[in-house]
Amino acid sequence: MDVQILHLIEGAKQAKGLTVIIDVFRAFTVETYLMRNHAKKIIPVGDVQTAFDYRAKHPDAILCGERKGIIIDGFDYGNSPSQVEHVDLTGKTVIHTTSAGTQGIVNASGADEIIGGSLVAAKAIARYIRSRDPEHVSLVCMGLAGKRQTDEDELCGLYIKSLLEDAPLEDLHQRIDQLRYTEGAKFFDPAQQAVFPERDFYLSTQVDSCDFVLRLTKDPESGLNCMERVDIV
Repeated sequence: MDVQILHLIEGAKQAKGLTVIIDVFRAFTVETYLMRNHAKKIIPVGDVQTAFDYRAKHPDAILCGERKGIIIDGFDYGNSPSQVEHVDLTGKTVIHTTSAGTQGIVNASGADEIIGGSLVAAKAIARYIRSRDPEHVSLVCMGLAGKRQTDEDELCGLYIKSLLEDAPLEDLHQRIDQLRYTEGAKFFDPAQQAVFPERDFYLSTQVDSCDFVLRLTKDPESGLNCMERVDIV
């Protein structure tokens, strides 16, 4: 198994084999919590208008997403795990668009299979990959808006790679603590709590707290990309 770590939008374009699109702060952390709260399906889209067009046809759909971290006007929720942490989404379809994670999906056209990557599901992701035993694995760290590398996504990529190669990161939790002072500092800034609430940091760094992965498939109704839950036993 050849495991490669790639970066940003260009990395997504280069991805091949089984591809993990990683966005810890916060796209695929949010999607994991959405699915944990029993969403029927999650449809990740690259642009805002597609989300509004879908809801025009399906009024019960939930819109979730951001641009520059801020909830999109007219959406139900932003890209914040703490906003959806306790929301019962049983039977609901969620349309999700973000500046980085969902853009990675759109650009990973050469991938054989795509799953969403986060620290909360890292061990489940590694177990899923092992069960599939692909020849190539691409771990794409999406960073900030798909344009600048960020510590949390790089760490997640390294952690998943270490699990696949049976070479555990001894200092994983110390590195997570350090995120408070680098990319995670915004979650502790009193002036940014409306956009980046402190609880989002803790929810995003609950390592290996979920035992399922998010796998991309096609929604038979709309023909759009759709995330489905795959439980890891």
